[in-house]
Amino acid sequence: MKLKYFLSFFALVALLSSCSDDNAMTLLDEIQVSSSYVSIDVNGGSNTITVNAKEAWSFDEAELPAWLTVSPMNGGAGETQVTFTAPAAPDGRNTVLHIACADKSQTVNVIQGLAVVHNATCAEVLEGPESKNYRVTGTVASIVNTTYGNWYLRDETGEIYIYGTLDAKGNEKNFLSLGLEVGDIVTVEGPKSVYNGTVELVNVTVVKIQKSLVKVESYDPADALIPVEGGTVAVNLSCKTNNGVSVEIPEEERSWLSIVSVTGGSEPVVTFRAAANAGGDRAATVVFSTTDDDGKVYTAEAEISQKGSIQALSIADFLLEPTENNKSLYRLTGVITSIANPTYGNVYIRDWSGEVYVYGIGEKGFFETTGLKVGDVVTLVGTRGVYKGTDQLVSSTLEDSKTVTPISIDEFLDKEDNADVYYMLTGNITEIVNATYGNLYLEDETNTVYVYGCYPGWGATGENRKNWLATAGITVGDRLSVIGVKSTYNGTPQLANGIYFSHEKAQ
Repeated sequence: MKLKYFLSFFALVALLSSCSDDNAMTLLDEIQVSSSYVSIDVNGGSNTITVNAKEAWSFDEAELPAWLTVSPMNGGAGETQVTFTAPAAPDGRNTVLHIACADKSQTVNVIQGLAVVHNATCAEVLEGPESKNYRVTGTVASIVNTTYGNWYLRDETGEIYIYGTLDAKGNEKNFLSLGLEVGDIVTVEGPKSVYNGTVELVNVTVVKIQKSLVKVESYDPADALIPVEGGTVAVNLSCKTNNGVSVEIPEEERSWLSIVSVTGGSEPVVTFRAAANAGGDRAATVVFSTTDDDGKVYTAEAEISQKGSIQALSIADFLLEPTENNKSLYRLTGVITSIANPTYGNVYIRDWSGEVYVYGIGEKGFFETTGLKVGDVVTLVGTRGVYKGTDQLVSSTLEDSKTVTPISIDEFLDKEDNADVYYMLTGNITEIVNATYGNLYLEDETNTVYVYGCYPGWGATGENRKNWLATAGITVGDRLSVIGVKSTYNGTPQLANGIYFSHEKAQ
């Protein structure tokens, strides 16, 4: 144990000395710090650095561990003294924080004492304090990112997320050099952190790798994807024991996925079948296991997927769909009510039943190239998600769009009838002719027009079209924005099948 502390001490000295010339060393133009390493006495105390920024900056509050106080957490342009305070920590601990400024991020490493490594199970890591260093042994359950080395480690007590894996020389972004695969038994060391409620071991060091004795070599078809009409997938394995391979399908997936055949030998093949799929996309993670002569269990995993039908739902029904393990595709159509981030295409859309947040339409920059704006109608296909309690459509693609042109009533009356061209009119309600369907007269500073129907939103049919004005408390004198097409009835031009967009109560 004394040797361990001796080595840890000199490792820390080397780390700090290598950064001793790093006063304002960061090359970021937008923000600099007087030191990117902050040391706090193991008995508790404070340390201060200087943040020099060209504009407003802030720490990521989600990264701040419970044991550390940072003051202030944000600031403006110029120099700001930032103090880091922590109580005593006999076992030592450390954490990594990031300061955001403009579109850049500055890293600050906080170190308190010499970290003692504790042997633990996954369950003990999940229940233990933050910033404590743990050594855990388990199986590689799944690999999320092969650049930074983000993956899940599982043992008989639970599962933890590994956020960043160092290579054999202690470098980042070189995960593939380790040769880690799903099913390998690995021992890692690293500090615990909690980010957005997820327990993580951060930038772990790999102490030991024991290659799995069973491995997935290939699939037929290569993408392990069963078509919507049903079919089979064969998983080709290699097995380095004489004890055969067992297969486990998760209980919740056995209703649609079954085993057709299993061949034996050192290169077993397991074939799975799925019937036609009337629902959304679905997937199952199947586990293959074998034992060595000492009874030690080795595993490998494969994800078998099946395409599903795209479910066209109202927004209200979409929001009732489950989020956990939901791989289904959904089609939503609605009017863009606001744009939160045009670069990524983060918008809100609304139909007759409700409103939902869309986290991204297409790749970065795609939304801006479309020319879409507030008031336009979009049809999107994506998956169901939730972030910080907010339900949303994620990973969406633009399937269709309808341009809606704001126009004066006088200009609208000069347009030709066209059921495929949409306009938005805004004016004051001068008369309500039919309260059930929302037939009314609308007047702006240029003219008056008859609106044949004011429905609660896009997609309303049947009974859902009725009595919207009363439900929304809309009366004569209110200022109304409504979307519709130009048509003519008995020689009278009108806005047909109006879709409510917004209104303001009369003063």
